[in-house]
Amino acid sequence: MKIPKRIQPLVDDGIVDNVLRQLMSGKEATVYVVQCGDEVRCAKVYKEASKRSFKNAVLYNEGRKVRNGRNARAMQKGSKFGREQQEEIWQNTEVDALYKFADAGIRVPTPFGCFGGVLIMELITDADGFAAPRLNDVTMTEEKALTDHAKVMDYVVRMLSVGVIHGDLSEFNVLVDEEGPVIIDLPQAVDAAGNNNAKKMLLRDVNNMTQYYSQFAPSLAATRYGDEIWAIFETGELTPKTVLTGQFIDSEVNADVDTVLNEINAAREEELDRLDRMSDSE
Repeated sequence: MKIPKRIQPLVDDGIVDNVLRQLMSGKEATVYVVQCGDEVRCAKVYKEASKRSFKNAVLYNEGRKVRNGRNARAMQKGSKFGREQQEEIWQNTEVDALYKFADAGIRVPTPFGCFGGVLIMELITDADGFAAPRLNDVTMTEEKALTDHAKVMDYVVRMLSVGVIHGDLSEFNVLVDEEGPVIIDLPQAVDAAGNNNAKKMLLRDVNNMTQYYSQFAPSLAATRYGDEIWAIFETGELTPKTVLTGQFIDSEVNADVDTVLNEINAAREEELDRLDRMSDSE
């Protein structure tokens, strides 16, 4: 196919050898399958802000640190230079999140670098070597839905344990290969401590995923993983090893956090006992 204008410099520099086909076009970028030496990879070409349909971007930018004072002032004024800096931060947020998530044990595509608004990364494939489907195109058994939902909840916990919330997690931003779910699309990743909308975004991420998986595992519809995760996070006790139960009891007293946490901990202990019994019986 004809080489897209934004990828041509990468071809000229020998980073990309050939563009094989367009994989998908979304609200923030167009993704192509490219040949890089002996490897077939993805090239994610970010759309310019004026052409990007991602809504309420300002909510996601809150809390993102800009070290250079000149850049910060330019961004506030909305100058051409400031807009360019904002775009660079938007793109670098995804690259940084990919590395951070991979280090935290979260399955994401391996990044190979971002060059002039083009992110080169691993192509996630299915068992036959074709591009892996997005979750919204996948049907599954109840057992598989429960297993994969548990993996995604573990990923959400691991994200929050390193201070990050996906911010746009849904069945459209998860790929599925032989090993299970793979998290994608991270330029809107949110600083959990620096963004006033963090809790709202985390609850939405968790509810989106739970609602989708509950089509195949109806018992998930009654769970409250988002509230449970956030309650533990607020106490400072959330770790990658935190065991979730999906249970949460609303406090009738505004500041009665301890009671809620005690209920969660009790349910977690029960879950740990159950897992131990299952392990002993195997």
